[in-house]
Amino acid sequence: ANTESAEDVDPDASVDEEEEDEEEEMPVEEEQIQNDKLLTSHADADTTIVFTTGEEFPANEIVRFLVGFTNKGSQDFTVDSLEATFRYPQDFQFYVQNFTALPLSTVVHPGAQASFEYSFIPAQPMAGRPFGLVILLNYHDTEGIVFQTAIYNQTVTIIEKEEGLDGETVFMYIFLTGLVALMLFAMYQVLESRTKKRIPVKLEKGTGGMNDVDISWIPQETLNVMSRFLPPPPQSPTGNLSCQFALTVIFQICAFYLVDKASPKTSPRKRAKRAAGVDQ
Repeated sequence: ANTESAEDVDPDASVDEEEEDEEEEMPVEEEQIQNDKLLTSHADADTTIVFTTGEEFPANEIVRFLVGFTNKGSQDFTVDSLEATFRYPQDFQFYVQNFTALPLSTVVHPGAQASFEYSFIPAQPMAGRPFGLVILLNYHDTEGIVFQTAIYNQTVTIIEKEEGLDGETVFMYIFLTGLVALMLFAMYQVLESRTKKRIPVKLEKGTGGMNDVDISWIPQETLNVMSRFLPPPPQSPTGNLSCQFALTVIFQICAFYLVDKASPKTSPRKRAKRAAGVDQ
């Protein structure tokens, strides 16, 4: 009988154990719900932000800013960390670039102030596109309650900073300038050579030889003497008229002189005798 009563009690005991397990699981679910809640800022905490590198956000360049924290309450605050993220503009729950959180662990007493510096570098592929920049400051009070303040939560555009002239760029410009100058000089030489070939050269044609000179008035015996003593007049290969004319004139003067020397002349005595005979 005792065994039967024990078996009758066992089902009730199992039901009680299941109810106790459910009661123990309830506080765990409540803690998870509390952890999932969004953190808020404290009313006695005042924060400011100043971008020391300007309001522009160039890609692949360091962006620095200062965060000021003022404790206006009557209890201490401990600043835990400072973090920054880039998020999708249409959905701030979507993270594009998450930067490393800066651990601080700084205690700020009532009425005191503290400042913190943070820096990050936007990625190069993000240049020219808008993103949501979120900067969060995490801190807690003396009771251990954690707070979070969104210091900056705006959409910014990542710009691509124009770089100045470096050594490689200067060398490239110098090389291109020299190459263009060399090409222009080569084109000038080609055009000049073609122009010289196209322009005809006018040559003056003078007396080609003795055949073009009228020497019929010179006696044959004088010509024979001239052929023995004088060489033939040279001909200019370029056909220069002035040179040919000068040679012809000189040749004619020499011929006239030789003719005058070679022609027989009567002596004065013979002339006198003839004159006297005629008179007689």
